[in-house]
Amino acid sequence: MGDGERVNILLVDDQPAKLLAYEAMLAGLGENLIKAPSARSALEQLLKTDVAVILIDVCMPELDGFELARMIRNHPRFQRTAIIFVSAVQITDPDKLRGYEAGGVDYVSVPVVPAVLQAKVRVFAELYRKTRQLEQLNAQLEQRVEERTAALAESAAQLQRLNAELEERIETRTRERERAMAQLFEAQKMETIGQLTGGVAHDFNNLLMAVLGSLNLLKKRLPDDLQAHRLLNNALQGAERGAVLTQRLLAFARRQELKPEAVELPRLMADMNELLARALGPAIEVAIRLPPDLAPVRADANQLELAILNIALNARDAMPGGGTLTILAQNAAAGDADTPGALGPGDYVRISVTDTGLGMDRETLAKATEPFFTTKGPGKGTGLGLSMVHGLAVQSGGILRLTSAPGEGTIVDLWLPRAEQAPAAVRAAPAGHETRQAAPCKVLVVDDDALVRMGTTAMLQDLGHSTMEAASAAQALDILRAGGAADVVLTDHLMPGMTGLVLARVLRDEFPRLPVILATGYAELPTGPAEAAWPRLAKPFLQEDLAAAIATVLAHQPAPATADTSRLIEGTV
Repeated sequence: MGDGERVNILLVDDQPAKLLAYEAMLAGLGENLIKAPSARSALEQLLKTDVAVILIDVCMPELDGFELARMIRNHPRFQRTAIIFVSAVQITDPDKLRGYEAGGVDYVSVPVVPAVLQAKVRVFAELYRKTRQLEQLNAQLEQRVEERTAALAESAAQLQRLNAELEERIETRTRERERAMAQLFEAQKMETIGQLTGGVAHDFNNLLMAVLGSLNLLKKRLPDDLQAHRLLNNALQGAERGAVLTQRLLAFARRQELKPEAVELPRLMADMNELLARALGPAIEVAIRLPPDLAPVRADANQLELAILNIALNARDAMPGGGTLTILAQNAAAGDADTPGALGPGDYVRISVTDTGLGMDRETLAKATEPFFTTKGPGKGTGLGLSMVHGLAVQSGGILRLTSAPGEGTIVDLWLPRAEQAPAAVRAAPAGHETRQAAPCKVLVVDDDALVRMGTTAMLQDLGHSTMEAASAAQALDILRAGGAADVVLTDHLMPGMTGLVLARVLRDEFPRLPVILATGYAELPTGPAEAAWPRLAKPFLQEDLAAAIATVLAHQPAPATADTSRLIEGTV
């Protein structure tokens, strides 16, 4: 109800003249005036019309004004309707009290003063109007409050859903981060172990170089004493086993000298059938399933064969009561559903070796590829088998993954990159044992390890060559620049100050016709086309390896001129 809306005023009196008089007095208010000549008529009007003010005559024949007011007040709709009594007689205070108790709010005495009547009716009409406006405002406010409450409830529910989604995403990201951190930690740990292992293997190779060289030379000089030769052979076998261990360490550290080629797995496995059967024994059944469209892999064939053999031997030890070893292979690509995320883009071949053995728990599985970790007990394994496979996989551009659980066996998955070219029809036959011997020449031996230098010099002298020694690359350059005669330079690579590769590059510029052989304890040399020009010897090398290397480099050089080095330095000073 707005401020200008008219309200209803009910006039109750049994005398028509008085009703007309009240109507005339209140016409100036501008409200709706409703006339009722009796109490019954008044009640009928009230039931069908909202009334703001009721003007009742006290003295009426059917019901007096007080009784009518009491009836009106008993109705729930009219408990707050303003009732003004009009009395033609003097009303005593007890009568006024009775009227107030009946529900009246005011009295007007006869003769009625129009201005007084208008003022009193106007007050209660405005009060009614303001009350209705307030009720409407309250209703609107309540509706808005309900709407806002509903909106807030929806917002709260939405916020709760968002919070739940956020918590789930945080939990997911936290798990992903924990997995990434665990992978990073594992990668850093393996890298640290690899660096340590590679350094140890390098130092051991130098020691074994001196031991093997000296023992081989000593074997030539021993008299025909059977016991002495037996002891010497035992020492040689121990040193050679040490060399094998260092090669496995270098494989784990990804610093072994690899010769990658296109390898056809069906042919490789066919060549290994007899070896696997003999190594695994009759209690283990071997099942090999290779698809006809299997692509060749790019890997070192000998190292891959050794890796599969190591995996098979581990499976054999996990099946003491016998079982089944299954070797599968399939073409794969980075991004496939079951491909490790750490694998680089490209095409691969996945080799899977599955056994039905005891399986590994989570803690054992986490350490399975670490060097020297083994569960086989003292004297039953070095713990380098899987670490070597891991190193081969990574150095070849692939990856190794182990899946295992106690009582459920183990699956070893080896991803290797596909070869771009087809494999050779027949693998190269192993080199014969015949040693190529070069004519006597002068060799400059460069090595910072005195034991290695001494052992190498002794082997060269035993082959009939003359030698010079240098403890560093700088000392070797000083000897040659001073006119020292040399037909071949045999240099270690990893030396303080200047490496053997840097020395070879300097010698290529200053003495372009002087051949250089690089000896290295592990494959830390760059593999670019320029670096491939220099022959290499992998430590520890045998005397026949040294003889063959010298014969090879001298076969492409003019005849040795050990008595005069002027031809080596002519035009270079």
